[in-house]
Amino acid sequence: MSRPWEADATAELRRRLGKSALELGETTGSPSCPDIWELSNGDIAIIGRDLTHAYADRLPWGVSVGDDERLVVIPRTMIVAAKPDIPDA
Repeated sequence: MSRPWEADATAELRRRLGKSALELGETTGSPSCPDIWELSNGDIAIIGRDLTHAYADRLPWGVSVGDDERLVVIPRTMIVAAKPDIPDA
């Protein structure tokens, strides 16, 4: 069964949404993670801590993480800083 949406691995990282982790004080020295990026096809890439296993047994009803998916966590400050860059529609 095909899914209505599939990630396009050929899409390029186009622009950061919000501020870098270094700018927000969420990392020290090396700005390696986390981050939010808009891709060339309009999709969004999130770089964060993989906590899939930590949340696996306590997902709310109706929420699931597929075998090829991961639940990632980023600091709240990052999504708040990205809000102005995210279109309303």
